[in-house]
Amino acid sequence: MAAANRSALLVVAMAAAVLATTATGATTYTVGAPAGSWDTRTNYAQWVSAITFRVSDQLVFKYSPAAHDVVEVTKAGYDSCSSSGPIATFNSGDDIVPLTAIGTRYFICGFPGHCTAGMKVAVKVEAATATGGSGTAPSPMASRPRTPTAMAPNEMPPMAGGRPVSPSSSASKSAGVASLVGLSLGAIVASLISF
Repeated sequence: MAAANRSALLVVAMAAAVLATTATGATTYTVGAPAGSWDTRTNYAQWVSAITFRVSDQLVFKYSPAAHDVVEVTKAGYDSCSSSGPIATFNSGDDIVPLTAIGTRYFICGFPGHCTAGMKVAVKVEAATATGGSGTAPSPMASRPRTPTAMAPNEMPPMAGGRPVSPSSSASKSAGVASLVGLSLGAIVASLISF
C-alpha cells in the first residue's frame, strides 16, 4: 500500500509541475501595434524599446501578402537588408512566430525597397520570468512619415493597427487557475495521505 501511495504522490507531483507550467501565460505581440503594423510607416526600433520579450512569447505579423512578407535573417542580412539565405520566410499575412530561445531575432520585409525604407525589426528575447511571458505592453509610438521614395509602387496601405493580444487567459485568470490547481492538488494529496 505504501508503494501505491508513493506512486500516486509522484503522479500528483508530475501533474502539478505540468499544470504550473501551463498556468503561466506567454504574451502575444502584434508587431507594430497599437499605433502601426507590419508596414513602412512604423518605427520598429521605438516599438521594441517599449517591450521586454521573453522566451515563450509570440510575435504576430499582420499584413497584406500581396504587399509584404516576413523574412527571418541573420544579423548580417538585417544590417544589409538582404533576404538571400533566409532562416525562415513567412507570407500568410497573419504569421505567428514563437520566441523559443534567448537571443536576438532579426526580421525584414523581402519586397524590394521595403527593408531599406525601415521595414525591419530586431527582437531581443530574454529568459522567461517565473510567471511566464513578459506582461509588458508596448506604449504608443510615432509613425515614420511616408515619403514617395519610402513606398514601393505596389505597396498597399497598411492595415489598421491592433493591440497586443493577451494570452487566452489574463494574468489574474492565470493566478486563479494556479490557485485552483493548488487547492485541488492539496485535496488529492490529503486524501492520499489519509489512506
